[in-house]
This record gives sequence, structure tokens and C-alpha cells, in this order.
Amino acid sequence: MFLSAGEASGDLYGAQILAELSQRHPNLTSFGLGGTQMEAAGLDRIVRAEDVAHMGITEVIRHMPFIYGQYRRLVVSIKRQRPDVAILIDFPDVNLRLARELKKLNIPVVYFVSPQLWAWKRRRLRWVQQRVTRMMVIFPFEQLFYRARHVDATFVGHPLAELPKPTVSREDYAARHSLDPAKPWIALLPGSRWKEVTANIEVMVELAHRLRQGYEFLLPVASTIDPEKLAAYIAGPDPWWPARPAAELQKLHIRLVPDAREALHHARASVVASGTATVQAAVIGNPFVVVYRVSALTFRLAKRLIRYPQEIPAQPDANGNLPIAMVNLIAGRRIVPELLQEHFTAETVASALRPLLLDGPQRDQMIADLAEVGSILRPPSQFTSIQQVCDAVEALLSRNAVAGGLNATASV
Repeated sequence: MFLSAGEASGDLYGAQILAELSQRHPNLTSFGLGGTQMEAAGLDRIVRAEDVAHMGITEVIRHMPFIYGQYRRLVVSIKRQRPDVAILIDFPDVNLRLARELKKLNIPVVYFVSPQLWAWKRRRLRWVQQRVTRMMVIFPFEQLFYRARHVDATFVGHPLAELPKPTVSREDYAARHSLDPAKPWIALLPGSRWKEVTANIEVMVELAHRLRQGYEFLLPVASTIDPEKLAAYIAGPDPWWPARPAAELQKLHIRLVPDAREALHHARASVVASGTATVQAAVIGNPFVVVYRVSALTFRLAKRLIRYPQEIPAQPDANGNLPIAMVNLIAGRRIVPELLQEHFTAETVASALRPLLLDGPQRDQMIADLAEVGSILRPPSQFTSIQQVCDAVEALLSRNAVAGGLNATASV
């Protein structure tokens, strides 16, 4: 079996799929592209996710020679090992091209977590129609979108909406990470890719500097990020404010922690880079502000290209920006503030965050809105999203086995 996931969230889902399929089929072997969690679950990593996880148009172009070389390694491995089925998880710039190679070899493709081609790059819809056997989607509007366009798509629920709340107590969590349990904590989630982190962390650290007297800060480190590298980047000679000594940054009470869900569970509120982490915050029920920053060219191009279909009601804000936070798209209205590009500053984040840190109507309303989003994302059946993906894989394997037997009989 071939699997491909290039980001932290995909690494988590891929590991869960491998665990479920390995339980059903103990002799299962798998190879492909993945992170450390998929490797721990048994994946023979031909390419490491942390080596190819880049973001944005200009960023991908800059790394294109290396990425293409890794892509070719994957194609060679597919041709050599000829898997019975392929599971592709998000990461469309690589996975939709891998789907083309898999299609040439008549290898069925299950695509889990749809690329956001319903927002932009709509031309890729044809690629999905031609190359993907089953599309397993995690947002309800995606099923409507694909089925209206003749793609075999099934909404299976969102894996994050199925997970139980973390059970570690506040006291134990504080002791584990040298935190003061009497102080409120703010979670800072800068992203799962290094370029995202470096684009977003500056303002988050400045925010921590502004609020350092009353709060402590949790900074979850994605599985695709080296925690030592991140710690050195934050605490080393300050790359943003040369006049500010590194020792002062170390006084900001920022704790690097390994688990985003635990951090969101215990944080009073959060600052979250747009992406899967916004769904994590929503299903946990943690009030948050969405932020994001990419290169100016990437943002200008994205702003021109993003067009939502009728299945997603969305209106631009006062700056002409359509919503990008998934929780706002799911809710069909803006329930969390979005601060993008030049509007993403320590001052604007602090202003949007303060009402969420205090008991009051704004905090209460957001918690209620996030609970509504969480209920929408739960699986529509008794089976988990991962189980439904694995069922689809097994159905394709059974269909191929029957077809193979019929072909063999016909040739006798």
C-alpha cells in the first residue's frame, strides 16, 4: 500500500489509518511520503514530510528543484513496488500529480482530506475527476460540491471532532511544563511548516512581550518542526529587534509543548494560524483569533484567485478579503476574527484577544458558536472517519480482487 501525507495533520491521519488497517491486516506493508508519526505506525518512508513541507506560491517555486527530486523518488518507488491501493492525504501540489502516475498504473486512489480546489485552482477539479477513485471529505459542503460535479465523494466527519477532550489536569500540565497554574495561559499556534512559523512567530512573540505581566504562553510544536531549532530561533540573538537582548525574550514565559490539543484545552484563549489548528481549537471549544501572513505576491495572487462556489456562502470583509478560516466557512458566517497580512500585528491581535480572555458576552458567544461547528463536523454514521476511509480502501481491494479473478478466468 502506498500512502502520501506532507503536513503535520496529514501525518496524524495517516498514522491513524495505518494503525486501523494494520489491525485488520497484520501482514500489511506500506511505503511512501509521511512524517514521524506515520513512520512509527509502520510506514517505510521513501521521502520525509519534514523535507518537503513548504507553503505559498513563491516559497514552493524557490524549493522546486529539491521538491521535484523527492517527487521523482516517490514515482520510482510506486513503479517498482506496484501497490494494490494508494491513500493520498491532502498536500495537493504533490498528491494530485502522484494520482496521475497511479492512474497510469491502474492503481486505485482513495483521497482523504480534499484539497481546497473549491476555493481556488478550480482547474484541478478535472484532475480529481480523472485520477481519484474515491474522495473522502471532512467538511459537509465538500460532499455537495463534488457530487454536483460527478465525483464519488463521501463526508466522513472530521477526525478531530471525534477525539475525547484531553484528560491531563491543569495542575499536572503546569508541573510538566513549568507553568504557574494560577495564571491564565494563552496558546500560540504559528503553523506546522517552518516557513509558516517564521512568518507568524514574530508578531506572536511581540504579543507575548506586551502581555507578559499577566499571562503565560503555550507554543505547541508540530511534528514537522524540530523543537530545538524552534527554541533556538526564538531564544537566540533576536532576529527582529536587534536592540532587544536575547535574555529579555527568555523572560516572556513562552513554553514549547508537544501537543496542540492539550495546549488548547488548558489555554484561556489562543492565537491560531489559519489551517487545521483552527478546527482543533473549534472542537476543543477554545476561543481564538485567526492570523496569517505569507509573501505579498502570494497574498495578492490568492486574493484574486479565491472564489467560493454556491455551496459556501461567504462575503468579503471591509478590506475586501473573503473569509479563509475553516470555522467561518463551516458556520457560514464570521464567528472568529481574521487578521491577515498587514492587519496581523501585536496591537490588533491584543485588541481582538482581550474580550475573549475575560468573562462576558463575546467570549460566551464564541464558545457557543464553536460548539455548533463541532457538532457539524462529527461523523454522520456510527463509524469514525478513519474507519470509513479504511472501509473504502478494503472495498477497492475487494473489487480489484474480484476483477482480477474474472480476468484470470476469462483468459483460461
